[in-house]
Amino acid sequence: MVEEIITALSRIRRLLVIARNSSFTYKGQAVDIKQAGRELGVRYVLEGSVRKAGGRVRITAQLIDATSGAHLWAERYDRELADVFAVQDEIAERAAAAIEPQLFVAERVRSERKPPESLDAWESVVRAVSAIAQANQAGTALAETMCRRALDIAPDYGQAHSLLAWVLMQRPYLSGALNATLPEAASEARLALAIDERDPWADLAQGVVLFRMKRHAEAEQAYRRALQFNPNFALAYGALGQALAAQGKHDAAAESAEHALRLSPGDPLVGGRAAHTIVFARFAAGRYAEAIALARPMIERYPEFLPFRYVLIAALGMEGDAEAAAQALADLLRVKPDFSMAWLHENMPWAGDIGGRLLEGWRKAGVPEK
Repeated sequence: MVEEIITALSRIRRLLVIARNSSFTYKGQAVDIKQAGRELGVRYVLEGSVRKAGGRVRITAQLIDATSGAHLWAERYDRELADVFAVQDEIAERAAAAIEPQLFVAERVRSERKPPESLDAWESVVRAVSAIAQANQAGTALAETMCRRALDIAPDYGQAHSLLAWVLMQRPYLSGALNATLPEAASEARLALAIDERDPWADLAQGVVLFRMKRHAEAEQAYRRALQFNPNFALAYGALGQALAAQGKHDAAAESAEHALRLSPGDPLVGGRAAHTIVFARFAAGRYAEAIALARPMIERYPEFLPFRYVLIAALGMEGDAEAAAQALADLLRVKPDFSMAWLHENMPWAGDIGGRLLEGWRKAGVPEK
């Protein structure tokens, strides 16, 4: 089990993971976590236990800050041992996917104790990831600032280029227009790939850019490459679902987004992306009532992330609920006065039959032409 978890964590290329032979020197001992951290030269320690009873196994895991001794994350898994290898694979996958966002949170808290001018490139990227997850204009602006600061410090920092491309592609969802940010975003994604073509974040950024350019099959390929390099990359599963839904692969889209949520249920960045994918997949499948029911609580949770509102309005239009559609449109126009059919034609990333039904729904809902 430990071998599997070490292997899964090692696929997260930003992490230095201590090898089995070194970590196993502590097996079966009462360990002082702070001392172990100093001896191994690590900031975080993952510890746990495996207990077996009959045909069942109970596995516990907890992530600890080795400098302070603080517990950051803990989980317990109870499984049948009918297929021990499947259990090993599942637990390793889930642990690795859950730990990565917890490390980002811990590093963000650590970095916030420092004044902004003293942040190094890694800390700036950590803060950018947390800011993007806010899915609002303030968070997006902070994320962009942090990415640019990281690149000022380390111009060849691939993940900073990838994140900046992501931020620039998210900005039009909140305000502005796609054509104002697409050229720079595409350039940043290309730079990230040129720096490290095996970095899953670089392929994720490339996929986001391709998706916004309506090149959905190519976006799918980019997301799948990201998952080849890190099979536990929950965010890539959420993004992959959008590319699948845009091609009419509704069931596969929902499965990909739901897998993202299973891998990383506590990560707000993954949660927002996966929820958006599921809402869009329901619309793409013609299940408008379900899209409406799923979109409404997401709007309450992410009031500034406008794509949930876009899909809600289109779904209400297709359902023929004129009163609710008019109210949803009025609510959106208060925060985005330039929302119109002309803006949608220029900025929406969907095409084909799905794009046509979205446009039909918006027209039925009364979206102004200009």
